[in-house]
Order: sequence, then structure tokens, then C-alpha cells
Amino acid sequence: MTLMQATQASPTLAHLAELAAQSTARLKSIESLIPSALRSSVRAGPIEGTQWCLILDNNAVAAKIRQLLPAMQAHLRTKGWEVTAIRLKVQIRA
Repeated sequence: MTLMQATQASPTLAHLAELAAQSTARLKSIESLIPSALRSSVRAGPIEGTQWCLILDNNAVAAKIRQLLPAMQAHLRTKGWEVTAIRLKVQIRA
């Protein structure tokens, strides 16, 4: 059984895979709003209801992204995603 077959066979895994795909699509949608020098430091995080999380490499990136949050939320709403909040989490890569 392949990973894809296992994911499709389990409703829970299928739901998680769909959320991961939606999160990635949201990040791709707002990518143009993120300064090019910071794009590699921003990763898609989990979706919890109408809240979405971005995972950032450091506090400096978080400070800049925090300034862009209103524009990001507005852009996501124009694309049809209901996002009431974007949370930022700093997670230093190993």
C-alpha cells in the first residue's frame, strides 16, 4: 500500500492532507506580498478553523511579516479563503 493509498483510505489522513494542501496554496497565493529576500524564511503552517499559521525562521522575519498581515488577510479573502487571523510562529531550522 502506497502512502497516497493509505491517505485516501483514512478519512483522518485525507483531511490532514487536504489541510496541508490548502495551507501550501495559501502561501503560494500571498507569496508576491512577501519581500523576495524573506520568501525562503516563510513556510506554510497548520490551518485551525479560520486561523492560519505561518512558520518563520527568526524574529526579524516575524517583525516584517507582522507588518504585512492586514494585506495578506485581505488578499486571502479576495481569493475565497475565510481567514480571521494569521498566527506567526518562529521555528529555527536545525
